[in-house]
Formats: sequence, C-alpha cells, structure tokens
Amino acid sequence: MINNITTVDTQPQLSVAKAMQSVKSFSMSPILGFKTSPLKEKANIRVTKVKRGDNIIIPGAIDEDYVDIVEETIDTSGYSGSNFLLQPYPPRPPMKRKIKYLKNCYLIDYIQSPKPGCGLGTEAIKSLAEKAMFDNKAEGRIVTFSEPVIKEASPALFFYKLGFRFTSPEANEYMEECIRKKVPDIPAQTGMMYLPKTRLHKLLRYGELF
Repeated sequence: MINNITTVDTQPQLSVAKAMQSVKSFSMSPILGFKTSPLKEKANIRVTKVKRGDNIIIPGAIDEDYVDIVEETIDTSGYSGSNFLLQPYPPRPPMKRKIKYLKNCYLIDYIQSPKPGCGLGTEAIKSLAEKAMFDNKAEGRIVTFSEPVIKEASPALFFYKLGFRFTSPEANEYMEECIRKKVPDIPAQTGMMYLPKTRLHKLLRYGELF
C-alpha cells in the first residue's frame, strides 16, 4: 500500500498570546436625526371607590348585578288631606316601592389623554377594568357620569365605544343611531353610564368594541 502523505510535521503548533494595546473609552458625536424613545405617556384618570353603604339611588335601567334592590314601605298616613267640604279623607294605606342602591364599584370622576386618538385613554380604562374585575367587592363594576367638559363636547361617545351604556334606554338608542349614520359631531349627551359584565370581558379581550 502506498501512502500519498510524504511528510508529516511532528512539531506541535503553539499559539502565542501577544499583548495588545488597551482600549480606551472615547466620546462619540451624536448621530443626526436620532432620538431615544421617550417614556410612554399615560392618560390622567381619577377614580373613586363607591360603597354600598353610601346608599346611592340609581334611577333608570341598569343590570341587576350593579344594584341592591330593596323594597321599602312609605308611610302615607300623614297625607290624608280633606276635600272642599272639609271632610277628611280616610287614611291612605302604606305604599311599597323598590329602590335600587348602587353596589360597591369604581366611579370614574375624570379622564384626559395627553394625545387624543392614540389609545392612551382606552388603555387606562382597560387597566381599570382589569383591576375592578379582580376586586372581590367591586366584581368588575364601573360607572361614570357623562358630562360636557366644554360647550357641545361630551365623553359619551368614547365611553360608548368601550362598551359603557346609559341608564336611559333613549340615550342608548340615540347613540346607536348616530353611530349607524356616522354622525361626525354627536351632540353632547349627559347622564350616568355603566359597563355591563358582558362588555367588560370584550373590552379586556379585544380593546375598543367599535
């Protein structure tokens, strides 16, 4: 057998570490047009925790899980009155009425975004919704009052798009009509709004509902 290898180098190759010049830090001129990303801005939101013991009466239509319905008796015996013949009426029987008291919940007093239309307000509401959902007392309940901040302006459309609804069915129908007709400037709407449980989960899952 003939080997094609004619010579073999039996001397090991030794690598020698050579001393290198130490590296010194030096300043770099700034790159034109380059800016570091600013800290993420947040919407300014002010929230109050409402307790059942505050006895806030809720008129209008609202989901039952938002209120504690109490039947109270009204004493009407002192309102018997008399007719024009000065003959007293028979005493009236006591009246019963059902009163809806607001349960523990979060009340949005104020919200303002430094950059409207950038989703900062939506993110603030989503964070509050998540906090309310894990609150054993609030159980995801959030309410607010839509009031015009300036003339002919109202946050109603912002809250409505996030799933909030008025306690007035007529106001909800009006908002639906404006959205359906794509009215650019919806007139200011005032009144109490709340976030139904079904829309709470959609808000946390999908963000804006419209």
